[in-house]
Amino acid sequence: MDQRKEQVSESFCIGAFLAFAGGFFDSYTFIARGGVFANAQTGNMILLAIQLVQRNFFHALYYLVPIFAFICGIFLDEWIKRNFSSKKPLHWRQVILSIEITILILVAFLPLGKGDLLANVLISFICAMQVQSFRALHKLPYATTMCTGNLRSGAEQLVLLVFEKDRHSGKKALLYFGIIFVFILGAGAGAIITPFVGAKSVLFCCVLLFVALLMLFREGN
Repeated sequence: MDQRKEQVSESFCIGAFLAFAGGFFDSYTFIARGGVFANAQTGNMILLAIQLVQRNFFHALYYLVPIFAFICGIFLDEWIKRNFSSKKPLHWRQVILSIEITILILVAFLPLGKGDLLANVLISFICAMQVQSFRALHKLPYATTMCTGNLRSGAEQLVLLVFEKDRHSGKKALLYFGIIFVFILGAGAGAIITPFVGAKSVLFCCVLLFVALLMLFREGN
């Protein structure tokens, strides 16, 4: 049994803030930034394949670039983890969130249309860093920027609850489905806010991420 102390970064509150932002990002990039999914790289891979089959090779790059940016985000996240893990005053997760907030502010001021490709690259980049940095919810593996894995894990816990009468599995299922619900709320909020506010609607996520950043000061994270 895992006896390690649960960290603030694994709390449902932190997970909810990040999942809401994750859902918002996908709505934002899909509605305002050219129909690209910032988080769901599987969707971008499918769209890439469609463009290649249709011989739209130049437009295929539009979907290849955020995939590459996602990979780069993982590399930077791991570099930060190795260089800030024991340094003060900031823990490496706080460094990640600070970078994420800074990049989102930049994205907010990129013009719609001409700035879409760079905006999608930057958001894919920070989504990779977020999903790589926040991977546990009350010691359970999960993701804050995509939900397929959370849905599978939640359904698995429901199976254990129904067939094995494991009450703890019921609580775990609630955590997973709670995160999925918040992600959907974030996507819905993005769908409502983005058409009215435009490029700067992503600043709403900066507020959520800043609150999460402040919460991480409560302990070593």
